[in-house]
Amino acid sequence: MADQWLDEIQWTADGLVPAIAQDYRSGKILMMAWMNRESLALTVKEQRAIYWSRSRGKLWRKGEESGHVQQLHGIRLDCDSDVILLQVEQLGGIACHTGREHCFYKTLNDGQWQPVEPVLKDPNAIYQADKGGESSE
Repeated sequence: MADQWLDEIQWTADGLVPAIAQDYRSGKILMMAWMNRESLALTVKEQRAIYWSRSRGKLWRKGEESGHVQQLHGIRLDCDSDVILLQVEQLGGIACHTGREHCFYKTLNDGQWQPVEPVLKDPNAIYQADKGGESSE
C-alpha cells in the first residue's frame, strides 16, 4: 500500500512518465527527462532526482558523473496524471550536459534554432571524455 500513489500515474505504454525539473526558488524550468516507476520511487526515497535513461536503458542519478545533483524539494502531478513536476535545488547551478544552467537554451529566430544562453562550464571539464556525459536520453 505504501506505493499506491505510483498507481495513480498514467504511465506510457513503455512504463514511463515525462518529468520536468524546475528550480524550486525561481520557478525556472531546468530540464525534462523520463522516469519509470523505480526511478520515481527512488527519487522520493532518496530526495534527489533519479531518471530513466532511455538510450542507456538504466537508472540515471542526476549528477552521478557531473556532481550537479538535483535535491528534491517538492513533487507534483499534473491534472491528467501523466506529467511529473520535480521542484529541485540544482547543485552547482548547471542542469544541462552542455554546461548551461538549463536545457532550454535555444530560441526560434527566423526559422532557425539559435543558442541564447551561455555555457557556464565546458562539458569536457565536467565529464570524462570516454563517458559521454549525462543526457536526458
